[in-house]
Amino acid sequence: MKITTFDPLILSPKTGDVVKLFEELGFEITHDPVTKVEIGEVQTTRMKNESGFHIDVANIGNIPNDRMLIRMNVDNFEEAYDIFIKHGFKNTRGDNTLDTKSAIEATMVSPSGFSVALVKHIK
Repeated sequence: MKITTFDPLILSPKTGDVVKLFEELGFEITHDPVTKVEIGEVQTTRMKNESGFHIDVANIGNIPNDRMLIRMNVDNFEEAYDIFIKHGFKNTRGDNTLDTKSAIEATMVSPSGFSVALVKHIK
């Protein structure tokens, strides 16, 4: 299994404020897709600075406060998923995944409480 992306992902009901902050810190928007999910449409803004660092910001309107996850894209979703399960992580969707036209995703929560958005892009 190969990790193809590894960066912070901020879930926020106020993405405009978060994006503006990171723009002032030197990040630029590189991608801004909207994806249909079970709670409606989610816009995820991908940003990059001149040093090559990335941050993603997703507009999740039904949460009271911002939340932080690690976004990890992999080339073999099943293998990565099994590794997380073996280490005691729980999938927030039970045994289900979020399947969009372009990706498969599961949010995995560790026994100590940190979260990883595990993603495989479909080419």
